[in-house]
Formats: sequence, structure tokens, C-alpha cells
Amino acid sequence: MRLRVPRSFRIFVLTVAAFCGSVFAQAWPSKPIKFIVPFAAGGANDLMARAAAEGASKVLGQPVVIDNKPGAGGNLGSALVAKSAPDGYTFLISAAGVISNPLIKKNNPYKDSDLVPVAMIAVSPSVVVVSAQSPHHNLKDFVEASKHGQGFHFATAGSGSTPHFVAEMLNTRYGAKLIPVPYKSGSEGASAVMGGQVAATSEASIVALPHLKEGGKFKALATTWTRRMTVAPELATAVEQGFSELQIAHWAGLHAPAGMPPDIMDKMAAAIDAAMKNPAVTDRLKTMGIEPVGGSRASFNEFVNAERARLATIVKASGMTDE
Repeated sequence: MRLRVPRSFRIFVLTVAAFCGSVFAQAWPSKPIKFIVPFAAGGANDLMARAAAEGASKVLGQPVVIDNKPGAGGNLGSALVAKSAPDGYTFLISAAGVISNPLIKKNNPYKDSDLVPVAMIAVSPSVVVVSAQSPHHNLKDFVEASKHGQGFHFATAGSGSTPHFVAEMLNTRYGAKLIPVPYKSGSEGASAVMGGQVAATSEASIVALPHLKEGGKFKALATTWTRRMTVAPELATAVEQGFSELQIAHWAGLHAPAGMPPDIMDKMAAAIDAAMKNPAVTDRLKTMGIEPVGGSRASFNEFVNAERARLATIVKASGMTDE
């Protein structure tokens, strides 16, 4: 026999739960907060994470600790956060992989619904580069030349990486003939371009710019974000060169484990937004080729949903898989 619970009692329980959740959120944060970075220290994601942690810590009045958990293309750290308690003290420094991995990996260790978007931090625009000796001077010439013969080899940081999506966007949307060649990391792919093993790659601005400005080992064909970089305004975007659909970057955001109280996520989003408006933080990022973004929780949700839909079409059109 099913026990009937009076409606008034159910309402009472829900009211108490909501009240307790509100009180808990108001007391947050009462101890240090952890940002899990799913990549090694020193990369674009890590640098953006540290800038966000520094700025958010000042706003929230609690230390924000960086914990690097690299491995499995970002999935090790992402899965760790997905399984964490949603108490407001563990967040993921997310990247494009948090969207693309569930799209291309058959046995992904977490679902889209396990991680909730909280805030955008910043973007490190991708730069399509060739070796300094390459005969190509812009993206249009490069794409047209690739259509002849057997095409060009294009270094990536593995299946589903940002360079992989750049190559497949050019292939599926603009008829390029680029053959993705996976390397263990973006740095290895960049070295392959310099050494002439592959024709080109797409790399984060913080990696590409030093070789463009100082070493002269790279030649930039285009950047792949929606506007020119503050620190390198001379570099034209792909959009300006007629590739309106080639818009992608190495971005960093903040995701939380599902079930975290909305009040806490709103407070964290506001703290990140304030950090990305602090000149002491943003000026340092811009000198490295990183563009601060910030914004609200709602705006980041819109970005993530739009990226998921957009990247899904590329995955389907190109047959991209993790095999």
C-alpha cells in the first residue's frame, strides 16, 4: 500500500530545502575554492585560469587554488569535476573539448548534462601558420593551392582539437584539401611546421606570436576569431579574408558540476566578470595575445549552446571520430 504524503507537508519540505539552499549560498564562500585545469601548466588554458583565479579571489575574499589535472585531451580533469560535489568549491576551467569530446568520443566519461556553464573567462585566438619559407602569404592563397594535387598535411593536437576543427571547417565549408596529422600536443605540431614535415597548423596566439614576432619561424595566414587581436592588430582575421564560417579560438570558461545552487554560480560569474574588467589582470593577458571576455552566466550558456550546435555540424560533415 502506497503511503500518501499530505500536499502541505511536501510544500513544507520544499520550502525548507529552498531556504537552506539560499542560506548556504549566502554564506558561500567560507573556504578556499579549487579550479581544476584539465591541461598542463603553462598553456593558454592554464594562463587564463590563473588570471581568473587571481581576480576572482580578490572579489570573493577567499583563495582560489589552481589544480592541474592533464590527460586524455582534457577529459581527466573534466570527469573529475563532473563527479565532484556541487557545493561551490570545485570548478572546471573548461575549453572547447568540454563541448567537442562528448560529440566525437564513443565512451566519453561524462555527459553534457554533468557539467553546467558558469562563466566565460577569455579567448586565445587561433592563428593559422605556415613556415617562414612557405610561398603562401594569406589564407585564401593557401586554401586554393591545397585543392590541387594530393593536398596539404595540417598538424593537429589530436582528434577534436581546435586545429582539427580549423582543418575540417576549411575542408567541409570551403573545399580545401587538408589532411589532418595528429601530434601529441600543439607544440609538437608547431615544431613540425617549422621543420617542414607538414604544411601548416593552427595554434593558440600565445604559442604562435613569439615565433612570429621574435624568431621569425612562422608566417601567419589568418587569425580565426571574430576580431583582430589587441597585441597584433596587423594580423587579418579569416572572416576578413572571406572565410565567414571560420570562427574558433582556444577559449577558457568555467563549468560547475550539475546541481550547484544557481546563487553560487551567479556570484562566481560576477566575480569572473569583474576580474576580466580589472586592468591589472586584463592588460597582462592582452600582452600575451589573450582577449578577456567575462560576461554573465546567461551569455556563457548561449555561447556554449551555439558552439555545440555549430561544432556538431562539422563533426557530422567531416565524419570526425576519436578512432
